[in-house]
Amino acid sequence: MTSPKASKLGAFVERAFPEQRLFLKSDAETRFVRLSPTTQLVAISGSALVVGWTIVASAIVMMDTIGSGSLREQAAREQQTYEQRLNALAKERDANAENARDAISRFNAALGQVSEMQTALLASETRRREAETGVAAAQDTLRKVIKDRDAAETKVASLRAELDGEAAEDDKRDVAQLETTLDFMTAALSDTAGQRDALAAEAEDAEAFAEKMILEARLKQERNDRIFSQLEDAVTVSVKPLDKMFESAGLDPDQLISTVRRGYSGQGGPLTPLSLSTKGEGPDADGMRANSILERLDEMNLYRIAAQKAPFSIPLKSSFRFTSGFGKRWGRMHEGTDFAAPHGTPIYATADGVVTHAGWMSGYGRLVKIQHEFGIETRYAHQSQIRVKVGQRVSRGERIGDMGNSGRSTGTHLHYEVRVNGKPVNPMTYIKAARDVF
Repeated sequence: MTSPKASKLGAFVERAFPEQRLFLKSDAETRFVRLSPTTQLVAISGSALVVGWTIVASAIVMMDTIGSGSLREQAAREQQTYEQRLNALAKERDANAENARDAISRFNAALGQVSEMQTALLASETRRREAETGVAAAQDTLRKVIKDRDAAETKVASLRAELDGEAAEDDKRDVAQLETTLDFMTAALSDTAGQRDALAAEAEDAEAFAEKMILEARLKQERNDRIFSQLEDAVTVSVKPLDKMFESAGLDPDQLISTVRRGYSGQGGPLTPLSLSTKGEGPDADGMRANSILERLDEMNLYRIAAQKAPFSIPLKSSFRFTSGFGKRWGRMHEGTDFAAPHGTPIYATADGVVTHAGWMSGYGRLVKIQHEFGIETRYAHQSQIRVKVGQRVSRGERIGDMGNSGRSTGTHLHYEVRVNGKPVNPMTYIKAARDVF
């Protein structure tokens, strides 16, 4: 027997959660699922428990994360994340470069196939024209022979009618000669008809071959379009991050390209435009697309040279921490960025250039100055040991000294400056600009 409390509880549940029906309609029939008050109560209670448990667990995890983090651990995690990002971007850049090289190889192979196809198509067109000329001549000859045959047959019929009236020996000889002539012309007509059929068959073969070559040309053109599209996409993907990097650093990409092109001294020089015409004419649409891709590849090469000559790298390769940034500090202008690491940590040049100072300078301690292209100079201060000399040419990534505590310094660190036309700028502008490229 049900207790009064249970009955009241059941009545409350039925009022709060009246029975529901969920209709499921398909093309053939309509069905429904009945949701009882108890089922609805259990589903809502379960959902509430799950949401409550999720909120409590998230709060516990967040409190644990906030309580367990420290400044040193956070800096280490950021450094690890940054290094992983750099490695991933380097791998992606290498993969894009490899794809571009593969695409160029496929493009060169496609050009060779197009040239062979054009030669075969021209030869086929010549044979087809010759066949058409032969067929036309055979048809003219055939019409003439048929006309002569009809005239001969008419004359033979007339002579036979005369022979029926009077049997003259001379006329009989003429008839015999006409019959002989008719037999000869009939044989010649048969030979001509055979030649005509042979020429017609050859013409059909030539037309079929020409259609096949046209179809192959169309398919190869479609493949060329796909290859061109892949090359254009690869070049665009490779050049766009470089554009963004130079613009983020406040450098004009067009001016950089112009400067690098004027001072370019490598082997090979700029890429030569292609000319795919076999008649000495200007480049067609494919040639223009190929020349556009070559121009973009040349531009990308100049970008690479410019990137080597601008300080887009970090002067340290081992673990470090930032201790002071560019800007106002203690009422004075701090004209660089400070990196802290153990004593003797190797210091590397951030771009190609020439050493203009390698020695002691008041406040800087042991200092190395490197003059780069585009009016850019970098400075590396407070070193414990200098490993380059004045006038020495250095490359990006080449070791120039060791971290120390010389000069006006409160601890072992590297004071790194970037100056453009003598004016100090924030070094992090260049370092951050290169994050998506190097």
